[in-house]
Amino acid sequence: MAKNIKSEIKIQIELDENRVPEKLKWKAADGGVESAEAKAMLLAMWDSKVQETLQINLWTKDMPVDEMKVFFHQTLVAMADTYHRATDDEKMT
Repeated sequence: MAKNIKSEIKIQIELDENRVPEKLKWKAADGGVESAEAKAMLLAMWDSKVQETLQINLWTKDMPVDEMKVFFHQTLVAMADTYHRATDDEKMT
């Protein structure tokens, strides 16, 4: 029987007094990331029991709109590529 390996990705969010994100930090030791800052994150998890996507979408209050536009564009392109590789569905891609 194969041994399961576990890996962790940790996300730390610093909030202001109104609970608005000021800093986002993450680490993934297995990937060689010990402490990296980010201005935004989109996390989606699929709950197959209820057939629903659970999401956490955060960005820091000082993230410029121009950077947000680039972030969303790159994310959508990556999602389309991932979907195409997973399904080979040209029409949806």
